[in-house]
Amino acid sequence: MKEFSLYRRRIIPNECILLKDDEMVYFEKDRLVTRWNTIRPKKDIHHGISCFFLADGFKVSKFYGHDGNLLYWYIDIISHEWNEEASALYVTDLLADVIIYPDGFVKVVDVEELADAFEKGDLPPNALCEALRKLNRILTMIYSGEFKTMKDFVESFE
Repeated sequence: MKEFSLYRRRIIPNECILLKDDEMVYFEKDRLVTRWNTIRPKKDIHHGISCFFLADGFKVSKFYGHDGNLLYWYIDIISHEWNEEASALYVTDLLADVIIYPDGFVKVVDVEELADAFEKGDLPPNALCEALRKLNRILTMIYSGEFKTMKDFVESFE
């Protein structure tokens, strides 16, 4: 697998973190799969597996508790850029997220953060539109059953 650095950019809070402890298990074309433990200890989340569907603008993750049981699927709406000179992939979290619980309940979160970032000027209009379109696309995929293909791909690395 090609060696490169992976960074997570966040708008709220404004930060860029090198994901140096993430284990990259697969990278081909527009898909990157990582296994990870939480960066900062959390009460409920312990570890997970994520697939960056770069062409689609989604990071699909399975979050596990300390006991190893699935807590939920977590879908980040993302954008990305490749820095050839630094051999680094920068993934930006575009704030809106979708959570799918084991019982199938779907919850959209952090849409207010998306609006707040736009109002403060931290998110340009084109990024706001990109995030909303990607959010609509993933919800359409979930409700139509098309999301199962992404889930199956992630699970093939467990």
